[in-house]
Amino acid sequence: MIALRKSQERGFADHGWLKSFHSFSFAGYHDPEHMGFGNLRVINEDRIAPGTGFGTHGHRDMEIISYVLSGELAHKDTLGNVKGIPPGDVQRMSAGRGVMHSEFNHAKDQTTHFLQIWIEPNVTGIEPGYEQKGFPEEQKRGKLRLVASPDGAEGSVLIHADARLHAGLFDGGESATLKLEPARPAYVHVVRGELSVNGTRLAAGDAAKLQGESQLTLSEGRDAEVLVFELAAH
Repeated sequence: MIALRKSQERGFADHGWLKSFHSFSFAGYHDPEHMGFGNLRVINEDRIAPGTGFGTHGHRDMEIISYVLSGELAHKDTLGNVKGIPPGDVQRMSAGRGVMHSEFNHAKDQTTHFLQIWIEPNVTGIEPGYEQKGFPEEQKRGKLRLVASPDGAEGSVLIHADARLHAGLFDGGESATLKLEPARPAYVHVVRGELSVNGTRLAAGDAAKLQGESQLTLSEGRDAEVLVFELAAH
């Protein structure tokens, strides 16, 4: 079964310095029909205005992934990490028993556009951790590249959660197939462009929730970038 979550149905918050689309209930946006999907709890599509950002704030017992689309995200945390996250990098922060961090756009003339993703962990109270890796475009072109997993397989970042995250770029005749375990839900989020998901057309900001499916086929992309989540069985 495939259910669509259209871009325009998402929650939206405009804080002036921050414009954010919420795929699931978050902060002031509450929709009991969209509290998360499986152990995927948050996908926020954020745009941070030049010279602004999130001040220091805390997290606990959550796996947080940042996926930058354009601009650069500056990260600073109480673990001692001071990092710049450019497009193509995947950053993972395991909040564990508690971490404080801030995220800023220090550019004077460029908006930082990124996805903030929260996945519920399968262990709690762990030592907080940080990891960041770059995944060049050629590794994602016309295929699904594993970028986050519970075991760090294929050079992916390691998350303390029963989930696997893939990223791909598709245009023209490029296509990819991923075998799914029917007992595990999957979530497909189109970051930009358009493509077909098991024959159903999706555009930027759209998502597909797959349950009971044994295969995922991505095809007919038009300058498409996509994230695919394999999530914990119900």
